[in-house]
Amino acid sequence: MKHFLAEKRTGIDRRKKRSVDIRLLIIGGRREKVRRKEDMNKAFYADRYRPSLFGPIVIIIFLSVIDALLTLFLIGHGAFEINPIMAYYLKIGPYTFFTVKYTLTSIGVVIFLILSNNYLRTTRIYYTILTAFITVVAWEFYLIFSVI
Repeated sequence: MKHFLAEKRTGIDRRKKRSVDIRLLIIGGRREKVRRKEDMNKAFYADRYRPSLFGPIVIIIFLSVIDALLTLFLIGHGAFEINPIMAYYLKIGPYTFFTVKYTLTSIGVVIFLILSNNYLRTTRIYYTILTAFITVVAWEFYLIFSVI
């Protein structure tokens, strides 16, 4: 009976681990949200995410691609890029511009996803970014249909 009561803890608190375990991101883990009240204000990395974030993430990336294509179309018709960073990549070439735009958007979305359970407890940030992209794409369509 005594061996059942033996302490099995090693003394290392697994919650103090700060790195993301890539294996859990690939095969799936069990942590979806913060469970302990004392962990609410600490850095927390989940290995499962809310399914409600999938739609906004896909739409943000899709609108980023549409934005890049419409920008390239407008550049071909005499417009110019106001963003100096993207203008630099546009001077290198359209494929570089498109690749950098897609990559930066994807990296940003992944960072927001990782932090969504930590600092961004609501999906409000995704809808703000989504609204910004919708506004930009709508403006580009306005330019195409009314100016060109």
